[in-house]
Amino acid sequence: MTDRWDPGAFKSRVDDVLRRFVAQEADLFAAIDPLLAPVAEQLEAAVTDGKRLRAAFCYWGWRAVGQPDSDALVRAAASMELVHAAAVVHDDLIDDSPLRHGRPTPHIALRAAVTDRPHADETARSLAMLVGDLLMSLAGQLFATCGLPAAYLARARPLWSMLARDLIAGECLEILRTGVGPDTAASLKVIRYKTAKYTVEQPLLIGGALAGAGERLRAGFSAYGLPLGEAFQLRDDLLGLFGAPEHTGKANADDVRGHRPTALLAETWRLARDDDRKRLEALLGSRDLDAEGLDTVRAVMCRLGSPDRIEHMIGARVTEALDALHELDVPAPAAGALTALARSATVRRS
Repeated sequence: MTDRWDPGAFKSRVDDVLRRFVAQEADLFAAIDPLLAPVAEQLEAAVTDGKRLRAAFCYWGWRAVGQPDSDALVRAAASMELVHAAAVVHDDLIDDSPLRHGRPTPHIALRAAVTDRPHADETARSLAMLVGDLLMSLAGQLFATCGLPAAYLARARPLWSMLARDLIAGECLEILRTGVGPDTAASLKVIRYKTAKYTVEQPLLIGGALAGAGERLRAGFSAYGLPLGEAFQLRDDLLGLFGAPEHTGKANADDVRGHRPTALLAETWRLARDDDRKRLEALLGSRDLDAEGLDTVRAVMCRLGSPDRIEHMIGARVTEALDALHELDVPAPAAGALTALARSATVRRS
């Protein structure tokens, strides 16, 4: 790979690593018993799609230290995508989301394999939970066998426990905040721990640790990664409600129907007067929410200007991240790639 950042070429490298590794593991899993074949299929389906942003941040954390391109490092970076795949499977299960990338989520897809069994829905959900668990285990396995020297891996290994702790804390906070009084500060805390850290900051830190990054560079990675990760999720929240499903691959109503603690809903609540709050109370968390009800929520948001507030928050965080990046003394290719990644992570339709 040349010093010019080519996102498509990098994605192809990561996709190839993931396809080969997960296909091999899925075959070994299915070989245990024919009954496991549908579960093995979901392992492979979980890594079919993705922008590979987390792998890219890990890769450029490595390159920012001055290390050269490395196939072993790409394998290590690909393990970040297995962490993401595990988190997505669990997140869709917790939220009861029916679609991801335009396809049934694992707990929906696995129903077909257990339709003849009692309690088919619960069985499918249990199987999906275990798919997510196995993907997280495979992430650690791919990282440990990536081919980098043991001394390099030892530098980064402590960061894995931090990554898992923060990610699960964020998921727990989202569950505990769901359906309670909207609060912007609390929503931003959920975003930071559930998404921002494992999407940008921690992949950068892991790539940097593998390469032997010093304290100043590690601090710079956090100063860049945390606000950028928050901006990424704020964009995701906007797209979740206002994006086109054919681009996002997800249902628009999920966040409203689940009364999730997004900053978009929290800002809307903060700006709303009593009459708007009554309208929202009747719709937030409603399992019977229809297209008309969703349009009502959107209309209230637009009238209050809450989507514009979120856009402002995104812009401010991207600026903060780029300002931090410009303070770092990193090779020009790394600076250029991290600048481009900041844009692609936050200016998108899916």
